[in-house]
Amino acid sequence: MNANVIALAAEARIPADEEHAAALRFITCGSVDDGKSTLIGRLLVDSQAVLQDQLAGVQRAGATDLALLTDGLTAEREQGITIDVAYRYFATPARKFIIGDAPGHEQYTRNMVTAASSADAAVVLVDATKLRWADPDLQLLPQTRRHALLVHLLRVPSVVFAINKLDAVDDPALAYRHIAGALAAFCADAGITARAVVPMSALQGLNVVRPATGWAGYVGPSLLQLLETLPVTTAEAGEAFAFPVQWVEKFSGSADTSQGRRVFWGRVATGHVQAGDTVRVMPSGQTATVAQVLDAARRPRPIGAGHSAGLVLDREVDVSRGDWLLAANAPEATREVAGTIAWLDEEPLVAGRVYWALHGHRWVKARIKRIVHRLDVHTLAEQDATQLEPNAIGHVELALQEPLATRPFARARVPGSLVLVDTATHRTSGALLVR
Repeated sequence: MNANVIALAAEARIPADEEHAAALRFITCGSVDDGKSTLIGRLLVDSQAVLQDQLAGVQRAGATDLALLTDGLTAEREQGITIDVAYRYFATPARKFIIGDAPGHEQYTRNMVTAASSADAAVVLVDATKLRWADPDLQLLPQTRRHALLVHLLRVPSVVFAINKLDAVDDPALAYRHIAGALAAFCADAGITARAVVPMSALQGLNVVRPATGWAGYVGPSLLQLLETLPVTTAEAGEAFAFPVQWVEKFSGSADTSQGRRVFWGRVATGHVQAGDTVRVMPSGQTATVAQVLDAARRPRPIGAGHSAGLVLDREVDVSRGDWLLAANAPEATREVAGTIAWLDEEPLVAGRVYWALHGHRWVKARIKRIVHRLDVHTLAEQDATQLEPNAIGHVELALQEPLATRPFARARVPGSLVLVDTATHRTSGALLVR
């Protein structure tokens, strides 16, 4: 069966409004061996979301290795690291959760960016044992700072810092106070608003599901109690309508709800759409009127941002996968784009190189016109640069072969983001957020 049909059928089983209101999608991120996989394992075990046979399968030398509940790849188990993003699902009486376990290694930063791009919250872990916790002026690890900056740039609404392994230091209260102070100073400099800084021990289960009141000098909710109160990402319904076409369906029988016309399927990126709206096709520029809007269960009704829809137009126009349907008053497309880029390729980014740019489902050629500057993750200073190394963050300008209807990422996630792909190797090279 077509993958698009499967996705739409899955959405039809659960009313979209209920699913978006109940489920919180969050990721764990941070530096290598901070305990991200162990934390997720502890959440699953203590919330009774793991079956006995699953627990038996992660026993090592008579003890439960919680990290193995998410590290399922053979290479992950052999090396003791997380390589790819692993998603797990569980629920409490308060809400449903979708967890993404993101890798900590620099070479897998692209996997972390992928997981963060659709997250409602991010739990950034900090390993207390790796820091000079007795020093009030301690320095955070570079990967902790990088991941925190990335989730901030990717507009993850809620950022929570979890200071892990405090059970392994001599003075948990002092370590918590000093590390929390360093995090507060970093967030102030970076413009990050943290929801909370929670002390915990994922291995021992302290302050993960049940609160350990007073431990490490902290009085407040446990990590899970905090996650149960966080909001989900608000749909960008206030923006002008934008709809990337993912799949074109053609019916020949007039008995179908589409009356023989083509149905353009996809997910509404911004705004909302209903029958009678005038839309403009990008890149052709043709206009048409929406004759019918179908939800994932093929029921006619208006659809808002974040939900799948099938659009039937009042006349036959040339629309293919990769085209965009926009509101008649939407901003004009442009060939010049400036934005913040997270560089993920092993080859450095240099001006003049040409890449494929993916915008929604549309591919166009893009040339790196100029590297404006690079962001120093240690000092947060903007530095002049002639190239961007792997895992660097910087600002660039692109020249596009064809115009794209982009918008600032700060206002619209989907129209405001592009993925750069190497034309020769087909590797994902960078994630660009339009400024």
